[in-house]
Amino acid sequence: MISRIKSALALSRVALPALMLLAIPAAARADGLDTGDTAWMITATALVLFMTIPGLALFYGGLVRAKNVLSVLMQCFVITALMTILWVVAGYSISFGEGGAFMGGLGKAFLKGVGPDALSGTIPEILFAMFQLTFAVITPALIVGAFAERMKFSAMLLFTGAWMLFIYSPVCHWVWGGGWLGRMGALDFAGGTVVHINAGIAGLVSAVVLGRRKGYPTTPMMPHSLTLSVVGASMLWVGWFGFNAGSELAADGTAGMALAVTQIAAASATLAWLFVEWVKHGKPSALGAITGAVAGLVAITPASGFVGPMGALAIGFVSGVVCFFSATTMKRALGYDDSLDAFGVHGVGGVVGAMLTGVFAAPALGGYSEITGIGGQLWTQFVSVAATLVYSAVGSFVILKAIDAVIGLRVTDDEEVTGLDITQHNEKGYDY
Repeated sequence: MISRIKSALALSRVALPALMLLAIPAAARADGLDTGDTAWMITATALVLFMTIPGLALFYGGLVRAKNVLSVLMQCFVITALMTILWVVAGYSISFGEGGAFMGGLGKAFLKGVGPDALSGTIPEILFAMFQLTFAVITPALIVGAFAERMKFSAMLLFTGAWMLFIYSPVCHWVWGGGWLGRMGALDFAGGTVVHINAGIAGLVSAVVLGRRKGYPTTPMMPHSLTLSVVGASMLWVGWFGFNAGSELAADGTAGMALAVTQIAAASATLAWLFVEWVKHGKPSALGAITGAVAGLVAITPASGFVGPMGALAIGFVSGVVCFFSATTMKRALGYDDSLDAFGVHGVGGVVGAMLTGVFAAPALGGYSEITGIGGQLWTQFVSVAATLVYSAVGSFVILKAIDAVIGLRVTDDEEVTGLDITQHNEKGYDY
């Protein structure tokens, strides 16, 4: 018995130090890589990609008429492939390469120098590049909602490809790549200006340049499958945790708070939209609930790393109410045909979120930023919003007009009546 006790004690002298070594945080690696941060960012990257395919594809696909569902799914799917190639070739370098105040250079074209041992903070740079790729994928895909049911597939490919390289990537550099807006102190944690305002105003310009769908607004154009849209919106909600919490680029308290305020704002906006609709139209709708949720997710995106729970409640509520009226009353009053409310939700929601970030990021209002005054920060936020709106609007208009002059943007009237599934792809979304 005594010999067994001695053996156990001897074993403990060896085992305990080994267990203590295993308990040392992964951040203790000599090369600076943190395996916990890396594991989280792999997960976040997958979540954000999940937002486009299948999330956005199903959300948008259910909102169009049955004769166009496959075309929307196809657009989101192929945009994912096209943006991946363009990002590797030049997009990443323009966004995050060494450069000036307005865009990066081409030193990282074809991901030159981005090997397995290169780091960006505590994670591999190749992982950072892939995480940012998912943002470059979903942003042009959001614009699809504005011109759904009437743009040629070939024109869509040319437009979204050129737009990502010449509009999205420079704006990304302005804010996150060391450009002039970032240097000014503009707050955009996960893409209020870079993603949502940028895509939203491009969507409005697209809708105006292409013109209304045939029969709009007198012909009813109801969603063909709200079931698909609810499923898609649910996927977007879950994927948004990677979008916002992942933008911290670390598994830490800020990421946890970003996740929490994302949930709170989405819930607040869902109820706000729902109750306004209930009062105005007599009944709450599933379409209203999911659109309100997306509005709240959009608005909290720029603020997610800077505000606390009370700020999230306020931002969600305001975005739900404001986006309800922008997507219904304002659109009808101005007469433009933003098919799936890309501008009304993403553009307007992005502006609301970007501006309110300048308010609720203040520590006095429960925020976690280092801003010294709300007034000065609001001015900085206004400059970032205005610059993005103007640059994206003008640039989108030029690109659209150039494509229209070369190959034409819009399908023929007969093709539009038949539906894009058959006329653009010779397939059907449903075989009855």
